[in-house]
Amino acid sequence: MPQRFTGKVVALTAAASGIGLSAVRKLASEGAVISASDLSIEALKEALGPLDLSEDRLMMRQCDVTDMQQVRAFIDETVERFGQLDVLVNNAGLGALADVTELQEDAWHKVIAVTLDSVFYACRAAMPHLVRTQGAVVNTASISGLFGDNGLFAYNAAKGGVVNLTRALAVDYARDNVRVNAVCPGLTATPRTAWMMDDAKIKAEYDSRLPMGRPGTPDEMADAIAFLASSEASYITGVNLPVDGGLTAATNQPQFLRMRSD
Repeated sequence: MPQRFTGKVVALTAAASGIGLSAVRKLASEGAVISASDLSIEALKEALGPLDLSEDRLMMRQCDVTDMQQVRAFIDETVERFGQLDVLVNNAGLGALADVTELQEDAWHKVIAVTLDSVFYACRAAMPHLVRTQGAVVNTASISGLFGDNGLFAYNAAKGGVVNLTRALAVDYARDNVRVNAVCPGLTATPRTAWMMDDAKIKAEYDSRLPMGRPGTPDEMADAIAFLASSEASYITGVNLPVDGGLTAATNQPQFLRMRSD
């Protein structure tokens, strides 16, 4: 296993499950010092305990990413404890399935706060430290930030904000040698998407549309995060990388060859 992150300090949000947890495992396996946060400290301790990392390689903190002061405190404590910050992974996100005439204002604001405001808060707090280390930001955006979805307009708006915030910050901080990129997952098999895979109609729709014929895994998303955070991506910034099994490469027209063979 390459040790691309030995001596590097990585701060991650929403790290107790799904893509965030896989990213922690991946980065820690490559030598990173981990500062992990989640809304539930109990969930975080349960998820990260099996990693068996020593105290000089792991800090866990409860953090509500919609609260700017809590996010700043998390970043500041990371730097105070470990002396530096090299990589920030913004992973928090929230969706809401509704028509625009149905969604209540508080639900709209919560989606925006968890998904988009959190990235702004963390980048604002972390950027002075990342400038000093010439570090990197990797945001978890989504293919839903690149295109529209039926019934997910709030999520589309929030992830679209993450996509363009990623580009803008990449431009602003390129001369400081701070790289800012995002992964854009497609359907990923996490506890949060289990309801889709448990619904026969939704699963059949995905099966017919995904060129690779399956959802992605959290580990596959973590691999992409680690690549963008590493020195192997030293000349890559402002990129929103689809990791979606080819879903956004397709026009969504009928699969003529498959129909002909049937």
